[in-house]
Amino acid sequence: MSTETDQIEKHTLSALVDNEPGVLARVIGLFSGRGYNIDSLTVTETSHEKHVSRITVVTEGTPMVIEQIKAQFCRLIPVHHVTDLTVKGPALERELALVKVAGKGDSRVEALRLAEAFRAHVVDASIDHFVFEITGKSGKIEQFIQLMKPIGLVEVARTGIAAISRGSEKMGE
Repeated sequence: MSTETDQIEKHTLSALVDNEPGVLARVIGLFSGRGYNIDSLTVTETSHEKHVSRITVVTEGTPMVIEQIKAQFCRLIPVHHVTDLTVKGPALERELALVKVAGKGDSRVEALRLAEAFRAHVVDASIDHFVFEITGKSGKIEQFIQLMKPIGLVEVARTGIAAISRGSEKMGE
């Protein structure tokens, strides 16, 4: 019998870490070593002067598993702070994708029409293909990709989710 606490939840975790070799490998090791899945992972330096990077991880699990992940994440050296953006409140989450679509004639017209509706931008084009850049929530990007499949979807490259909490507070405050 399944209880409410057994329900799988998706959480977005954001961590500030020292920007040094091996940190990302240790974070990935934490997840893989315990059988936790990473749905999305993005990393970039956020303060060059302080040599600090921000790691954003989207993962899922029961509430107990999510708490275990957060606790183990916090214990990693050199993690400064971990925030569960899902618990903190509705975070701003965005993703970028490059979507290559091939087609001629009516397919080209339809691809351009859909791109305009989704506010995707043409970043490369030839007589037989387009590469669109689209930014937004993951669901919007997924919907755009699904609509491009019958038109002539060739390839997709996605960045993963970048997320930040709403409001004027700095992470860790």
